[in-house]
Amino acid sequence: MKPLDENEIRNSFVNCSKGEARRLNLPRGLAELPWSALDFLGWRDPGAPDRSYLVAERDGAAVGVTLRVPNVRRSLTRTNVCSLCITVHAGSGVSLLTARRAGASGREGNSVGTYMCADLACSLYLRGLKKSALVSRPDESLSLEEQIARTAANVNRFLDQVLGAGVSA
Repeated sequence: MKPLDENEIRNSFVNCSKGEARRLNLPRGLAELPWSALDFLGWRDPGAPDRSYLVAERDGAAVGVTLRVPNVRRSLTRTNVCSLCITVHAGSGVSLLTARRAGASGREGNSVGTYMCADLACSLYLRGLKKSALVSRPDESLSLEEQIARTAANVNRFLDQVLGAGVSA
């Protein structure tokens, strides 16, 4: 992913107001992030634990979505799989993250959700730069490049649902 600055990130959000985008907490150490190892930028809001954010490149432009994290504790005895990167985590390592749809549909209260790595560090798990607690990534026959492409396709499919692009409600 190409490095993004604060203005590019704030201007990328499609499912919140400009005021909300101006007020959201950006990830710390933005300039020091491992941009070349990121397929998308994702972070939890340290000031609001029920909020997360995801910014990805689509057609040469950054597209960002605000996400909500339900306040549900999951059992550490269960394992769950991220639907974006297929990393297996102990129960609390995967969360159902929901995004208000963009436009009129979102203003009417419609949202979409999917199970994701709770810390949104999918790119780092794929590359072995971060390890899932208690559980290791499954061995796959796909190459790293194919796994990255699959993750990008999964992110784009989720963004299509948020944007309402070619998806029936």
